Amino acid sequence: MQIENNNFVVTGAAQGLGAAVCLALARRGARLALLDVNPDRIDEVVVDCKRAGAADAYAFTCDVSDEISVRRSFASIEEHLGPIAGLVNNAGVLHDGMLVKVKDGEIVDRMPLEQWQRVIDINLTGVFLCGREAATSMIRNGQGGVIINISSISRAGNIGQSNYAAAKAGVVALSTTWARELARYGIRSNSIAPGVFETEMVASLKAEAHDRITRGVPLQRTGRVEELAHAVEFIIENDYYTGRIMELDGGLRL
Repeated sequence: MQIENNNFVVTGAAQGLGAAVCLALARRGARLALLDVNPDRIDEVVVDCKRAGAADAYAFTCDVSDEISVRRSFASIEEHLGPIAGLVNNAGVLHDGMLVKVKDGEIVDRMPLEQWQRVIDINLTGVFLCGREAATSMIRNGQGGVIINISSISRAGNIGQSNYAAAKAGVVALSTTWARELARYGIRSNSIAPGVFETEMVASLKAEAHDRITRGVPLQRTGRVEELAHAVEFIIENDYYTGRIMELDGGLRL
């Protein structure tokens, strides 16, 4: 699939990996729908995308965990841009904690259900809802399309991340399932599992914490957001790549 003049939706587009993906696609002349729950920051990214060369770009305030919000946003996207060619499901949150926290042999805390549910709702249910709406548009259009879901290296399990790891493992399962279900309509589905990338959150860590993370990566550095954006471009343009997970972690294994 070519990027220029095709319509792409990116969720979690207001910052970090999502904003980097938007800018990379903008430079290639894409038409963009940027979704985020933060209306102020997303408007800034839209301006940056237009300056970078986007054929068109619109911001949509959307809570990906809310079905009504997602359905309204995707209907509005089609009104403004037309049928969707690609979706990058990037929106996500972290809310880490131990399943059961023990101190001096006593249980002092447990992961609350609401902490579990918030991460599942945004990181997994949000992927489902946006994927469903994008696939519906692609099937109606009859021109095929591509769905790229952002998973994580944590999908294999990571201490203190029961909710996040479960959600990101689910994202991979959805990607593979959709690849099988939607291939008959010319729709490809893949996931990317990033390791540690130099987002605002990672950059804000104390120097010693940042160094500790970096030392664990065989390439001895965090990933650049532009490198993830390049992976997205590759998947979009390679029409034989589907049903797979691209591990982008600098050789790190949890």
